[in-house]
Amino acid sequence: MAKKKRQPRGKDLKWDKLDNTANLFPVIAGESMSNVYRISVILKEDVQQELLQEALEMVLPWFDIFQVRMRSGMFWYYFETNQKPAPIVKEEYRYPCQYISPNRNRNYLFRVNYYKNRINLEVFHVLTDGMGGITFLRELTYQYLRLAHPALREKLGDGLCSDTSLSREDSYLKNYRKSHKKGYKTQRAFLVKGEKLKPFELGVIHGYLPIPDLKRVCRAYGVSINEYLVAAFLWSIYQECLHGMPSKRPISSCVPVNLRPYFNSITLKNFFVIVSAVFCPQKESYSFEEVVQIVAGSLRSQINREHLENLFAYNVSNEKNFILRAVPLFLKSIAMRHVYRTSALANTTTVTNIGNIQVREEYQDYIECFSSFLSMSKGQSIKGNICSYRDTLVFSISSTLADVSIQRGFFRKLAEDGIPVKIETNGVYEE
Repeated sequence: MAKKKRQPRGKDLKWDKLDNTANLFPVIAGESMSNVYRISVILKEDVQQELLQEALEMVLPWFDIFQVRMRSGMFWYYFETNQKPAPIVKEEYRYPCQYISPNRNRNYLFRVNYYKNRINLEVFHVLTDGMGGITFLRELTYQYLRLAHPALREKLGDGLCSDTSLSREDSYLKNYRKSHKKGYKTQRAFLVKGEKLKPFELGVIHGYLPIPDLKRVCRAYGVSINEYLVAAFLWSIYQECLHGMPSKRPISSCVPVNLRPYFNSITLKNFFVIVSAVFCPQKESYSFEEVVQIVAGSLRSQINREHLENLFAYNVSNEKNFILRAVPLFLKSIAMRHVYRTSALANTTTVTNIGNIQVREEYQDYIECFSSFLSMSKGQSIKGNICSYRDTLVFSISSTLADVSIQRGFFRKLAEDGIPVKIETNGVYEE
C-alpha cells in the first residue's frame, strides 16, 4: 500500500455548500425520520475501544467532508469546519440509525460505535452517500488494524491509500446540463402497513448469500444480481401483502444509482439519483418469472446516462434559478417538505446496492465481511440493502414493522431458487 505523501489538511476548510441532494435532508430529518444509514465491517477479532478511538482521531483530519458541523443561513444550510475533537467511540447501546442531532455528538454528523467484532459507521445522509461512507470506514478500519497489529503498521506506516479520493467536488453542478424535464414520478404506490415496533426500534435481518450460487440463478433468469434481488423483494411484497391479487396502485421500489461511473467522478459528496423499479399487478397470479422480467425491463429503461442526467438536471436547475435562490430558507423548507411528501409516497420501498467492497490485500485476512442498511422514510416501513465482500453478498432488511412475513417470503424465494441463505438478526424480533 502506497501512502499519501502530503499531510492531513487539518482544519483549513472554513465553510462549504451542501450538494444538490444534501439540501433536502436537513429539511425533512428528525427523530421519526433520521435519514441515517449504517455501514459495518465485521472483523475476525474483537474491537478494542481505545484503539478505535485513536484510529478515528488519526483518520478524521484527512476527511474534510466529515470534519464539519451544519449551520443554517438566510437562504441555505451550509457546512462549517468543526473545531471540536473527534466524536467519542462507544460500545453500541441503542437501536441503530437514530437521528444524529446537529447539537449533540460534538456537532458531528456521523457516529462510530462497535459491538464485539463489528465496527459501525452511521452517517447523516447530508454528508455523503454510501460510496463516501465506504471510503471513510475502509480507511478507519485500515488504521485500526495497523494500531492493533504493530507488524502491519511497521510494514505499511500511517496515512491513506494512494487511490483514496478526498475530492469535495459538487459533481451535480459540474455535470449539469440545462433541462426542464421533471424526472421523478408522483403517482402514489402501494404502501406496506401494519403493527409497528416500539418507538425507535428498528428490526434488522441479514441474509448471507454465496455469490457463485446467486450468479448461477441470475444467469438462468437472464438478469443481473441487482435486478433479481429487487424483483424478489417486490415479489415478496406482492405475495405476502396482496396475496397475488391485482392492485390499483403499483408496487414500486426506489433504486439509488451511483452516478460516479457514468460521469467520471471521484467525489466524496453525494452523487446519486433514484430510479424506480415498478411492477403494476393488473391481473391475478403473476408468476415470479413474469415479475423478474417486468422489473428488469423497468430498470434497464431508466439506467442510461441520458435519463440519469435528466433526473438530476431538473433538481439542479431549481437550485440555480435566481428567483428561487433568493427565497428565504424557511419558505424553501416548507416547499421542499411538500414536494418530498408527494414524491415519497410514489414508492413502496427502497432497495439500494452499494456494490462489492474492495479491500487491500494486506488487510483481507483480518476482515470477515461488510453489511449495511437504511433507516425508514415517509411511507416506507421496510427497506432492503445490498453489499458484498469477496464471495459473499449480504442482503439486509431493515423495518419498523412487527410482522416479518415479507422478510420470510423474500428469503424463502431465494432458497426455493437454490440459493443457500444464512440468516442473522439484531435481536429485535426475538424480544
